[in-house]
Amino acid sequence: MQRRQFIQMVGGSAAASALVGCASSQINAKGGKVIVIGGGYGGATAAKYVRKFSNYTADVTLIEPNQNFISCPMSNLVIGGSKKIEDITVSYEGLRKNHGVNLVRDSVTSIDVAKRQVKLAGGASLFYDRLIVSPGIDLNYESLPGMKSQAAQDSVLHAWKAGAQTVALRQQLESMKDGGVFAISIPLAPYRCPPGPYERACQVADYFQKSKPKSKILILDANDDVTSKPGLFKLAWSRRYAGMVDYRPKHNLTDVDVKNKTLKFEFNDDIKANVLNVLPPMRAGGIALKTGLANMNNRWCEVDFLTFESKVAPNVHVLGDSIQIAPGMPKSGHMANQHGKTCAAAIVAILSGNEVSQMPIYNNTCYSFVSSTDVVHVASVHVYDAAKRTMVTVPGSGGISAAANPLEGEYANAWARNIWADMLV
Repeated sequence: MQRRQFIQMVGGSAAASALVGCASSQINAKGGKVIVIGGGYGGATAAKYVRKFSNYTADVTLIEPNQNFISCPMSNLVIGGSKKIEDITVSYEGLRKNHGVNLVRDSVTSIDVAKRQVKLAGGASLFYDRLIVSPGIDLNYESLPGMKSQAAQDSVLHAWKAGAQTVALRQQLESMKDGGVFAISIPLAPYRCPPGPYERACQVADYFQKSKPKSKILILDANDDVTSKPGLFKLAWSRRYAGMVDYRPKHNLTDVDVKNKTLKFEFNDDIKANVLNVLPPMRAGGIALKTGLANMNNRWCEVDFLTFESKVAPNVHVLGDSIQIAPGMPKSGHMANQHGKTCAAAIVAILSGNEVSQMPIYNNTCYSFVSSTDVVHVASVHVYDAAKRTMVTVPGSGGISAAANPLEGEYANAWARNIWADMLV
């Protein structure tokens, strides 16, 4: 078995018990009430696996305002035109029908840590024994004065939360004349999905090459270099999309002139384009910020990696893109799925009076489509270091593609189907 196939397999439910080391005939979490805020890769996984690991004795409620899960990974293919939004949309109903998760379609307005209570926008209050907060990211427009209004944000899109803006950005590209310019602005790391902006540039280039060959793409990156798979992305831009893609590092965005479609930078000249795609700096989702969970620079949430319990709020666990990541740990959907399983196992152990696993292992694979069919990947395995009290990357455990190819495209599509089923079915 090839390494990438092994890593892909480990991400599925078949390896869940090996990952967390929690399965036990002594588990009995009956009566324990667990509330999960947010139904993304981390939250949906945690909701399902708290039920599974507790032998369906824990009472689990998932609070999520959206009716369906829409995947951020794979959403760039909607922008490129090879997939529709329906292709990356999965119902939450499987969690209710197959696993007995209580689904509440609402949002949380406040958390009372002392009373172990959450209040919903609809007016209801719910009590918990353990709370899992998995709110994803929020977009921080404070450093971009021209982008603070809702009208500006509806015009210059981020499309970094899959859904309506994904479709809208695709429509902007379709409406752009041949010979126009698409500009994507990338913030300083860390941000959700390190390879995502560069994959998006490839998807737009693939579309332009087929339908608007006179058009150009500007990648305006605040970082010193491509933050993920630099060699592979640069190879794609120079060979597949020669003369179409212009990558410019060290372009730190300071403002946007929305009316004139112009980007303004700290040290570089203004740039005007027909379609602007601005990814502002990112931080933990709003409820984490509002409740003080984002204790690291008022941006990210610090957690205990054995349990994902917040360092500032007892009985509250934080998952996914909102956390202060360990060294080498990406903010990816696959990683959030691993967070969800580890946290679920820890919570069930706590509720059952059992010992929490002291050796969690996470794995991650990030697939990136450089065309509608050809894909590259990077993979890694992470283990807990008790002395450092954090996760560390296992040397030699990962891997990176030698070159883009369609076989990896098949793996990527299989990965998506498998992980969505692992979370939601």
